[in-house]
Amino acid sequence: MSAAFKTRLDARFASLRTEGRAGLITFTTAGDPDAATSQAIMAGLPAAGADVIEIGIPFSDPMADGPAIQLASQRALKAGASLKKTLAMVRDFRRADDTTPVVLMGYYNPIYSYGVDRFLVDAKAAGVDGLIVVDLPPEEEGELCLPALKAGINFIYLSAPTSTDARLPAICRNASGFLYYVSITGITGTRSAEAGSVEAAVTRIRRHTDLPIAVGFGIKTAEQAAAIARVADAAVVGSALVETVRANLDGAGSAKPGCAEAVLNVVRELASGVRAARRKGAA
Repeated sequence: MSAAFKTRLDARFASLRTEGRAGLITFTTAGDPDAATSQAIMAGLPAAGADVIEIGIPFSDPMADGPAIQLASQRALKAGASLKKTLAMVRDFRRADDTTPVVLMGYYNPIYSYGVDRFLVDAKAAGVDGLIVVDLPPEEEGELCLPALKAGINFIYLSAPTSTDARLPAICRNASGFLYYVSITGITGTRSAEAGSVEAAVTRIRRHTDLPIAVGFGIKTAEQAAAIARVADAAVVGSALVETVRANLDGAGSAKPGCAEAVLNVVRELASGVRAARRKGAA
């Protein structure tokens, strides 16, 4: 569906259509490996080439995520991260950037504990544009999806290779912002997406929605991101970025000098692949 309101996500995907290219959506975990480094990474993402920023809400039991993102949540929680601090991180980001869309990704438990009404007020005030809550299916839309839409925040649903044509109308009914196609079965960061099967899936999903379709899970390199960018509206990369954080920690688990810049360098490589994907003559 098309939401009755417009957010930064709508504006960004409209801009990408005008440019004739797909977007890059980056995922990092709020507070990983510490608040200052995480904030520095987020602040640098737009200039590095991220079109949409997805921020993970740290959670103790991220069941849809693979080892890389699970460890990122553990590091963030150990460093004192919380949903409240995640919202503060978005507020700080908005002081310098009022155009880049920000999507919070997570699980319902922290939001429920925070209080749905309070969370939506605070998220909207902080500058959050959309939510991905992986353990709330369409059947539970009354819990958060419908209240979020009422608050002017996009609610982004997931579709998977196992989502049938009979199931897709329910997934798309109240989705807004974009639809997130999970390109592999299983958890994040474990296998790579196959461009041919992704193209067929995206073509099928387009019969059910006019929303932009972003593809994630299993995209780790600029080449893989480019392959997805040729057939979808955006490529989502997360595990490769949180793995770069992990690779730039010292023996005590603290960020080494240059940790944030190392992550942003990976984003630059990914962005170059995405932006070149549809140029005339691109392989």
